[in-house]
Amino acid sequence: MKLHTIAPAAGSKTESKRLGRGIGSGLGKTSGKGHKGQWARSGGGVRPGFEGGQMPLTRRLPKRGFTNIFKKEYNIVNLWDLECFEANAVINEEVLLATGILSKAQPYGLKVLGGGELTKPLTVQAAYVTATAKEAIEKAGGKVEVL
Repeated sequence: MKLHTIAPAAGSKTESKRLGRGIGSGLGKTSGKGHKGQWARSGGGVRPGFEGGQMPLTRRLPKRGFTNIFKKEYNIVNLWDLECFEANAVINEEVLLATGILSKAQPYGLKVLGGGELTKPLTVQAAYVTATAKEAIEKAGGKVEVL
């Protein structure tokens, strides 16, 4: 591939319509807007969602649910996610972010759930650990540190 051969994909670039440039263009005189009316005027048309005065769909449908302002956002990880670490490793949110198991940090930290089996002793540092997860980690010879 050479720089002078690079071109955009076929059909990805289109010429802009040149309106009002004579009858031969097909878009002269009224510029494709037809004769008179709301759509022919400057700034004409209606806002998105307007249904001609009929009660719009967004107002006909009922409102549902609410946003809980007290909700705590945790990064959730299961025991099977921790199986990839070597024995006696210290596992915390920073380590999981660095290895790619977690994609971004959450404000309330890490929450460890008891899904799966754990066969190696690990030291887990988390904001919250479920009872089954704590039991499985300690059974494998590891320890849990709640931050």
